[in-house]
Amino acid sequence: MSNTSPSTSLSSSVLPVGRSLFYLVVAGAAWGTAGAAASLLYLASDLGPLALSFWRCAGGLAVLLAVQSMRPRKAAATAEPRGRRLVRIAVTGITFTVFQSAYFAAVQETGLAVGTVVTLGAGPILIAVGARLGMGERLGAGGIAAVAGALGGLVVLVLGSGGESVRPLGVAYALLSAAGYAAMTLLTRWLGRDGGGADPLSTTAWAFGVGAVCLLPLGLAEGLLPHTVDLGRVVWLLVYVATVPTALAYALYFTGAAVVRAATVSVIMLIEPVSAAVIAVVVLGEQLTAATVAGTMLLLTAVAGLALAEARTAAVARQAAAPA
Repeated sequence: MSNTSPSTSLSSSVLPVGRSLFYLVVAGAAWGTAGAAASLLYLASDLGPLALSFWRCAGGLAVLLAVQSMRPRKAAATAEPRGRRLVRIAVTGITFTVFQSAYFAAVQETGLAVGTVVTLGAGPILIAVGARLGMGERLGAGGIAAVAGALGGLVVLVLGSGGESVRPLGVAYALLSAAGYAAMTLLTRWLGRDGGGADPLSTTAWAFGVGAVCLLPLGLAEGLLPHTVDLGRVVWLLVYVATVPTALAYALYFTGAAVVRAATVSVIMLIEPVSAAVIAVVVLGEQLTAATVAGTMLLLTAVAGLALAEARTAAVARQAAAPA
């Protein structure tokens, strides 16, 4: 029978599923540019990962506050209960901070390839299990095959070049990062099921605010101010990181993740390493390998398959709700 959840039609009435999927694709592609920007920042200055995470959160917060100050105020259709709002702010901000910081720690400890594969590979599995147990969302046989294909493509894409050692502590950090990402995604989807989720810009701004507060002491200990002979380039890169892969990408992510099934979200966001691979080849001049092509094709096929399945599920839900 159909895998349609009753919540699908409710959430789709707030924002069309097709537009939500598009937002998630754009967010994933934007996230993929953050790694290249971070690499250039590391080459141009002595900023560490925790300091960079702080500036990413603080800069993203500043951008979103500026955007919100220019938006016309609109009355909310349904006021979010204060207790729920506080829980959402705290949990979203903390899980966001854990996700970001633990991932950078994993990359430092065990390398970019292993840290990325473990974090992004464990994320969809944790999310699929959490969505099934906590919200009754089912992927079905086709969805499970798509997730398996996406994970296979991720492994081929990131580990195709080989050469990185696996360190237990780094793997532990990566699993912690995946748990934070899964919790953030599941919370966003759970709160968005009744169509009464908070404004995505407000949610994103609060997440950045909590993240900046948590990361400030860690960034100060690591060294918050960059020492560089090319300050203009460092500032430009920090502005870019705060604007495109942070403020824009996370606002789109929270918007789309409130509508689309959680496991589908996690697979679509695997566009991030595809985007990073394309940038590495086109912009940074890295060699195009067979592993890059094969992994990219596997990932894109899985993403396209799940996106079509999500659109069909939403269409069936709308048809079923039409007579009512």
